[in-house]
Amino acid sequence: MANSSNHSDTELPVTDKPEPKPKGMHPALYILNWILFSNLTILFNKWLIDSAGFRYPILLTTWHLIFATAATQLLARFTTLLDSRRTLPITGRFYLRTIVPIGFCYSGSLVCSNVVYLYLSVAFIQMLKAASPVAVLFCSWIWRVADPSLNKFLNILVIVFGVGLASAGEVEFSMVGFLYQVAGTIFEAIRLVMIQVMLSSEGMKMDPLVSLYYYAPVCAVMNLIVAIPTEIPKFMIEDLAKAGYGMLLLNAIVAFMLNIASVFLIGKTSGLVMTLTGILKNILLVVISVMIWNTRITGLQTLGYAVALGGLTYYSLGYDQLEKGWTTSKIWASKMWHSELPQGGLAVGTRRFIIIGLASITTLILAGGLLHGTGVAGKGVDLVHSWLDTGDTD
Repeated sequence: MANSSNHSDTELPVTDKPEPKPKGMHPALYILNWILFSNLTILFNKWLIDSAGFRYPILLTTWHLIFATAATQLLARFTTLLDSRRTLPITGRFYLRTIVPIGFCYSGSLVCSNVVYLYLSVAFIQMLKAASPVAVLFCSWIWRVADPSLNKFLNILVIVFGVGLASAGEVEFSMVGFLYQVAGTIFEAIRLVMIQVMLSSEGMKMDPLVSLYYYAPVCAVMNLIVAIPTEIPKFMIEDLAKAGYGMLLLNAIVAFMLNIASVFLIGKTSGLVMTLTGILKNILLVVISVMIWNTRITGLQTLGYAVALGGLTYYSLGYDQLEKGWTTSKIWASKMWHSELPQGGLAVGTRRFIIIGLASITTLILAGGLLHGTGVAGKGVDLVHSWLDTGDTD
């Protein structure tokens, strides 16, 4: 994502009193907003496709793209959110040679990543997604965007090993779903590398909303072409009414709001924080999906996912960044906990209450999801019931 902030290297001396900087939301709120809409979009899609009976994932993504096309057109006309598009030299030739091929890969990624909900659980899908950097790295090597490195190769082997363990431990493994997820990952990796080759190398950058403005119409047409022979012949209007017209509209709005949240997040925090936040987001998504759908996960899956996330974190950041991040985090945490001066407009007591509350809630969610998913919680409840039944008999 492009960085929207510009800073001058020098400051001119001023004699007048400087104007106070306008206070915006704290960066943490932008991050929480992005986590909310990102995970909500995935959970909402899974619920519609798997639980609400709207088993037409390609048509669902087509509807999202049609809605996004109309919404971005309106935003372009009546707001300034897409004004950055005016700086891009988009011509008919450029559109056909660049936007359309990238849109084709984007369409393939969207189709595969939604069809997979018919076959695999959200938890297992997120575990498989941990291998996405592996596909991106290999595509980068094939396109010669990056030079092969033994250290990176060994690092991605750790990620692949972890994902392999998670797959071996999957209770309800589906080869068809697995292949759809692999195909979606490959499409997405090619799309990212094509963006780097065709756009970034030319100095052209698009934020998520501008990208949607150009890609959504292309992807909507391509998805519809795929849906005509695959889903439209078996489409039943009763399924549309069963899912609910209002729910489908709300689903499209939530998916679109994810792009809005991404735009407002740009430039609000560092790459280190975003990488770690993304990993935390995925862990929370796994835990929440396990609790919603009673997904059964095994100890081997948990171990494999932990190994894959560890490898992913090291691959994304490297040792120096991790060490720097750990040191910075300790200093920040100590300052937030001990400083008697207001930090972020909050008194010391309020800050400590918030820190303890967030840590407790996160720990409870992670522990509860793990115990629930591995069946430990259920066994404990059954054991208590057996004790109570024995007591009643006596």
